[in-house]
Amino acid sequence: MDTATILHADLDAFYASVEQLLDPSLLGKAIAVGGGVVLAASYEAKAFGIYGGMPGRRARELCPHLIFVGGHFEDYRRLGDAAIDVLRCYTPSVERISIDEAFADVAGCERLFGSPRAIAETVRARVRAELGLPISIGIARTKHLAKIASQVAKPDGLVVVDPKAELAFLHALPVEHLWGVGPVTKARLAEAGVSTIGELALRAPAAVQRLLGRAAGAKLTALAWNRDPRDVETRRRAHSAGAQSALGRRAASEAVFLPVLHHLADRIARRLREKERPGRTVTVRVRFADMRAVTRARTLPAPISATTALAEIAVELVRGVLRDHPVERTISLLAISVSQLSEACALQLELPFGLADDGLLPGARKGLARLKADKALDAIRARFGDGAAGYARTATGLTRAVPDAFRSLAEKEL
Repeated sequence: MDTATILHADLDAFYASVEQLLDPSLLGKAIAVGGGVVLAASYEAKAFGIYGGMPGRRARELCPHLIFVGGHFEDYRRLGDAAIDVLRCYTPSVERISIDEAFADVAGCERLFGSPRAIAETVRARVRAELGLPISIGIARTKHLAKIASQVAKPDGLVVVDPKAELAFLHALPVEHLWGVGPVTKARLAEAGVSTIGELALRAPAAVQRLLGRAAGAKLTALAWNRDPRDVETRRRAHSAGAQSALGRRAASEAVFLPVLHHLADRIARRLREKERPGRTVTVRVRFADMRAVTRARTLPAPISATTALAEIAVELVRGVLRDHPVERTISLLAISVSQLSEACALQLELPFGLADDGLLPGARKGLARLKADKALDAIRARFGDGAAGYARTATGLTRAVPDAFRSLAEKEL
């Protein structure tokens, strides 16, 4: 491909921009969506160092005149859908990756709508005029470079990467622009004297893999040289379902992690049942106070989608992590994901041996009873709302700084 035809469109400071749209008196002011935790911040607030996930108390210390607003989650979904629909007016090849961003391939659309730049300019103008929202777009030959270009274009801009100058553009940027480089990886690279993508590209691939691990090192080296063969996928299905909860700094005790894990399991299992896609491998991630994360996984003989079964496995895995790290007294994040998803099929009944793990076998008597209870809860919630009924353990001792409605906006579609 010699022409840059892949667009990455990303609505700017989306949640905060929607709040400013709904209440024009907030325009130009430092605002944050949330309360106990900053869910999103306007660019005016970001100028003070405020970012999503920051404790509200710390945000107020950095910016005393910060205005906190509640979230309008249905408006986020409505306006996010409308912005993506504008993209679809110019190409059928659109891959949505979150509520406020998507890739689009406009190859073959030039005769109808003009060059990729012209299409991007039209999309930006329409989103601004019809929805009142700013959107940044990057254009490049690869998905990864297009995403980077949209970040460089922010706020409210457009960047086209010339195919003849891709590496010059890419290698001058800070290494954290690479997809997959977070604070921990950035710090590790900085210790090795790597601060730009160009510096990473010049390192021997084997050295990068020794530093970051084989898979992550190989991936980042490839991206540093703009090797990204992925196409825009219009009908992609997720290979996993997950949810996480940032805890701030909480004691690594069962009083803290039990209700959180049961709540996460409830959210994930409900989505698996709704889409009829049970999964076999359960993975947990525990992040400690120093931002170091540990993962554990278990693969089951049969795919599950029962809330209690998923919660029991997650609890067992987290207990194992804490046993292996007895000096860790504080946890800052818990996450659960389910992978090896399968299409729902006829349930294989199990003989009634009365085994201790019958609850983890969907075809055993206990497994069937759990799934029946889950489906009854699903029906009640569908009719009367999410708060109408639930398992006691998902509520006892659990305080939710981040509303579930906000979390659901970021979860992948199955």
